[in-house]
Amino acid sequence: MGKKILIIDDEPDIVEFLSYNFVKNGFEVIRAVDGKDGIVKAESANPDIIVSDILMPELNGIEMCKVLRNRNSFRNTPFIFLSAVHDDYQVMHAMLSGADQYISKPIRFEYLLNMVNEMLGEKASA
Repeated sequence: MGKKILIIDDEPDIVEFLSYNFVKNGFEVIRAVDGKDGIVKAESANPDIIVSDILMPELNGIEMCKVLRNRNSFRNTPFIFLSAVHDDYQVMHAMLSGADQYISKPIRFEYLLNMVNEMLGEKASA
């Protein structure tokens, strides 16, 4: 398997879509359903990159990102937010939490894949 990607989203259809496409492109996918689950899965799987929704139950993506960024093992792990929220304040808040990128939903998978590969320092494969 290739690089490990952690996908965190409370919408099963989004997780399934992203998982299928990342696996198809050589990634090992770890799935989480909310921020609390995301922290647990990040600590156990040590992913190479994290892709997360913002608005989720239990613990939202911004708070989860802050928690992970405060841990030495995740300070430099690339972190991308995917969100249906298109508000400039939300984008700024997300980026200030420690995210590296922010993409508005709906997403084009090819765009996300190219961003992930670029962040991991690899040539795009799509």
